[in-house]
Amino acid sequence: MINKIKDLYKKYKEIINYIIVGGLTTVVSIASFYIVRLFILTNNSQLHIQISTIISWILAVLFAFFANKKYVFESKIQGKGKLIEMIKFFLSRLTTLGIEMISMWLLTSPLHINDKISKILVQFIIMILNYIFSKIFVFKKHN
Repeated sequence: MINKIKDLYKKYKEIINYIIVGGLTTVVSIASFYIVRLFILTNNSQLHIQISTIISWILAVLFAFFANKKYVFESKIQGKGKLIEMIKFFLSRLTTLGIEMISMWLLTSPLHINDKISKILVQFIIMILNYIFSKIFVFKKHN
């Protein structure tokens, strides 16, 4: 049984590690969003919701870059390539930030869904898009 689990992990290591790192990144994003909304930007205005979203995004992206680089995609790129990799990562995350902000606005403004529930729903979509962008655009393997 243990060997079967090890074999499955080896076969799906990247996806399993991404799910773990993505889950931790989601925790960073949601927790920081909730902390900002509960203690700093407590007004229910769209401005406070969007600023809270941006703050949570910055913290989550910083965590995600280093965790994905090391544990998921095991990138060994050094020098100038490392900077290019970081820029690509941040550009891809800016794209999903735009998607996240539009989604948060749609769910909270016209649809009147609670902002905290909306944040959780949107994170699932963002997690999938971030994996796709990281895999094909940022940390692609060069053989």
